[in-house]
Amino acid sequence: MKDVIEIIGEVMDFAGVLVIAVGVLAALVVFGVRYVRTREVAGLYTMFRQGVGQAILLGLELLVAADIIRTVAVSPTFQSVGVLAVIVAVRTFLSFSLQVELEGRLPWRRAAPPREPTR
Repeated sequence: MKDVIEIIGEVMDFAGVLVIAVGVLAALVVFGVRYVRTREVAGLYTMFRQGVGQAILLGLELLVAADIIRTVAVSPTFQSVGVLAVIVAVRTFLSFSLQVELEGRLPWRRAAPPREPTR
């Protein structure tokens, strides 16, 4: 059973890395195609950063899940749980920072309602 769980953890690790790599590549392709069409970098750069950030966030979630599965199911020692806690804390901080960067606000703050155009 531990071997199966270890394999599941490795597959999830691979999936996390794959999601990040494919997401960055997709954001780069979208950036390139839109740049060729518009020749405008300013708005495209923000969209590119958001695409990369979203890929990293999703990949980090998968990597955290893989660490939890492996640590809790395969080797639940006090030391391994402590290492897991540090890894999860660092990755959670990264996820939180990326989310704030992408949305431009703290997660518990409501998004500002859309403004009506002034005349």
